[in-house]
Amino acid sequence: MTLTPSIHPHPARPLESRTVLVTGGAQGIGRGIAQAVLGAGGSVCIGDTDTDAGRAALEEWDVGDRALFVRVDVAKEAQVARFVDRAASHFGAIHGLVNNAGIPDPVSGPLERLEVREWQRRLDASLGGAFLCSKHTLPHLRAEASKGYGAASIINIASTRAHQSEPDCEAYAAAKGGLVAFTHALAVSAGPAVRVNCISPGWIATDAWRKPAARRRPRLSKRDHAQHPAGRVGTPEDIGALAVHLLSPASGFTTGQEFIVDGGMTRRMRYD
Repeated sequence: MTLTPSIHPHPARPLESRTVLVTGGAQGIGRGIAQAVLGAGGSVCIGDTDTDAGRAALEEWDVGDRALFVRVDVAKEAQVARFVDRAASHFGAIHGLVNNAGIPDPVSGPLERLEVREWQRRLDASLGGAFLCSKHTLPHLRAEASKGYGAASIINIASTRAHQSEPDCEAYAAAKGGLVAFTHALAVSAGPAVRVNCISPGWIATDAWRKPAARRRPRLSKRDHAQHPAGRVGTPEDIGALAVHLLSPASGFTTGQEFIVDGGMTRRMRYD
């Protein structure tokens, strides 16, 4: 036995032979994560309410059986159970879950005029969906971990709005803040078989990542980019790159954490 540390090469395809579920995976950040999984050698099942977007993604990717689309409303448990079962049946195993689905518009209007039904709808679409998808996927993740694969992985997609706000975004902030707390709670409960982490994106331009009929080039000014210490607005690929790392065995000592990916914007002092 030697105590000399070895140099190990990084795998070129870190998600080879691994299957990941991505909710809200047909457009925007979710699609960016799904494509990153495919680029890393993995297979992906995208769940989304937009059938046109889901079918378009499969057609444009053209990767055969490595990608599957299932229409699912993550706020409805029966549909979530069917989504997970379809993925498990198609791929034979599930190694990762990305809880990305939610209502993208953060503005819900003045709180005194916000209906309880709308408040609940926004929480159900994000926080409630993460609960249901995790609940039904955990048995599959634990099963794969028990085979010696190493810890399986869940990623929750929150937002920098869990830490800072604009007016009339209470429901969105509550849902995203809840995801941050849900992350560390589940990490403690599900570990060591399953690792759970959170990515909180900042300003991510998703215009070019919509379904074909709605796709356009982002309209961004020099001022938009200059607000970020990194010098630019983010892209779904920025989130996908970190997601691949957190889904892979390379992040085996990382769990219960929140990663803010915002080009440094929330660290910059601003005086108006």
